[in-house]
Amino acid sequence: MPLFAIPYPIINPVLIHVGPLPIRWYALAYIAGLILGWLYARSLAARESLWNGTSHPSVQSLDDLLVYCALGVVLGGRIGYVLFYNFPYYAAHLEEIPAVWKGGMSFHGGLAGAALGIYLFARRYQVPVMSVFDIGCAVVPIGLFLGRIANFIKPELWGRPSDVPWAMVFPDAGPLPRHPSQLYEAGLEGLVLFIVLAIAIRFGALKRPGVITGMFGIGYGIARIICEFFREPDPQLGFLFGNATMGMLLSLPLIALGAVVLVVSLRRRALPA
Repeated sequence: MPLFAIPYPIINPVLIHVGPLPIRWYALAYIAGLILGWLYARSLAARESLWNGTSHPSVQSLDDLLVYCALGVVLGGRIGYVLFYNFPYYAAHLEEIPAVWKGGMSFHGGLAGAALGIYLFARRYQVPVMSVFDIGCAVVPIGLFLGRIANFIKPELWGRPSDVPWAMVFPDAGPLPRHPSQLYEAGLEGLVLFIVLAIAIRFGALKRPGVITGMFGIGYGIARIICEFFREPDPQLGFLFGNATMGMLLSLPLIALGAVVLVVSLRRRALPA
C-alpha cells in the first residue's frame, strides 16, 4: 500500500442537460471520434501525393463512409460485448441489449462492424477495399484515444491494484489505489499508434494498399495485450486462465491477421511515381 496516491479527479459524466436529455462525455467521445476521424480521412484522400496513382475513395464519398462506419461501430461494438463479455446476463435480459447508454461496448466487435461497413462501402463505390481499410485504420486511433479518456471520466475499466506513485483510488472500485489503465490505453492504443501510422503514411505506406491495415492490426493487438496486464479484467469474466483476459485472447487473431496482411502487401510492387 503506497503512502500517497494521486486523487482521482472526479468529473461529472454528464457534461450538460438539454432539457430532460443528458449529454454525456461518453457519447461525445464517440461523436467527436467519428467527426475528427472523418476530417482526417478527407485530408488523406485529398492528398494525391500520398497515393501516387493508387486507386482510393474520393473525398466526397467519405461522407457515406462515415455513416457506414458509425453504424458498424455501434452495432458491432454492442453485439461483441453481449456475445463475448456478458452473454449469460443479456440472454436473460434481452430488453437491455439496446441500452448502449448504460455502457458495454467491445472494441473488437466495433472493429468487426466497421470492417463490414467498409467492405459494403467499397463494393458500392467500386474502389479497392484495402485502400478503404487503410484510411479507416489510420483514423481509428483518434476514436480510441477519446474513448479511453471517456472511460477514465466515467469512470470504468480501471486498472489493477498497484503501489506506483500515480495510482488512483477510483469510485466504486474499492479502497485500493489502482493503475489508471484507461490513460495507458489512451496513450498506447490512441496517441502512439496514431503517430506510428502517420509516420508510415508520410513515408509512402498508402502507395501499397494493406500496409497501414496490417500495421494497425499488429500495433493495436500488441498495445492492447500490454495494457491488459495493468487493467482489471471484467468482473463477470475474470481471468480466463492464468493472467489471460478476454481482451488478450481477442487481440491474438488480430495480430496474426495484421501480420498476414502486412507481409502480402509488402510483397506487392508499389506503383512507380
